[in-house]
Amino acid sequence: MVSTMHPTDSATIPSPAGRQPAPSHDLRPAPDLVAYASEYARQRPDVVALWCFGIGFMLGWKLKPW
Repeated sequence: MVSTMHPTDSATIPSPAGRQPAPSHDLRPAPDLVAYASEYARQRPDVVALWCFGIGFMLGWKLKPW
């Protein structure tokens, strides 16, 4: 049997009245990324230092500030 319902048809069905998304589903990508990077830097400072050195070296080499 072939379905005649299009994917956009399901979006027109109203949700139950008064239903709000749970607060645990609050997406905040920028603060979450900063928190993750800070925690990683505390656990592995040697790796973070090498990445910073490498990125700084590449930027200095490509930009040639002198």
